Amino acid sequence: MLAILNKMTSKVQWDVKGVLLDITGVLYESGQGAIKGSVEAVEKLRQAKIPFRFVTNETQRTRPDLVTKLKSIGFSLSESEIFSPGIATSTYLKQMKLRPFLLVHPELLPEFSDCDQNSPNCVVIGDAAEDFSYENMNKAFQLLLKSENPVLISMGKGKYYKEKGEIVMDLGGFTAALEFSADCEAKIIGKTFS
Repeated sequence: MLAILNKMTSKVQWDVKGVLLDITGVLYESGQGAIKGSVEAVEKLRQAKIPFRFVTNETQRTRPDLVTKLKSIGFSLSESEIFSPGIATSTYLKQMKLRPFLLVHPELLPEFSDCDQNSPNCVVIGDAAEDFSYENMNKAFQLLLKSENPVLISMGKGKYYKEKGEIVMDLGGFTAALEFSADCEAKIIGKTFS
């Protein structure tokens, strides 16, 4: 990454409008520190005044949590520089005047604090980890089944990801279960599959 940025910021002129930096796997490895050269690469972008944003598929952490994590391993950034499925989904819900039943990780709930959740008319699914219980999945299914036009919003559709050296199931399988059972198609706000 640093080698590419060295070329971009050298005397060679690139028509770069901006750079999107994926967080996990590009800037740091899950459960580990910063990837070699990534902190320096971000600083080089700042010094060269090349606009950039941090993007992530993370649906278990809020943006403030991500800022804290990245700062702890040497990055300099603000919350407004991070684009995540949580904030994108929250914005979409408000724009569409949707009231979600949230099947998300408890740590992500603050991203939806300003969304009306009374009398839900849609289901939002993220990486809920241990909260992917039969009871919670069935609540989501029942809501979709009772809706004339079921609205299922998934913050990704990945098959799996690596965490602490292990491959773990991502939310794609849970999304597919709800799609199949409720006979609807999810709107994906985030990474579609991996």
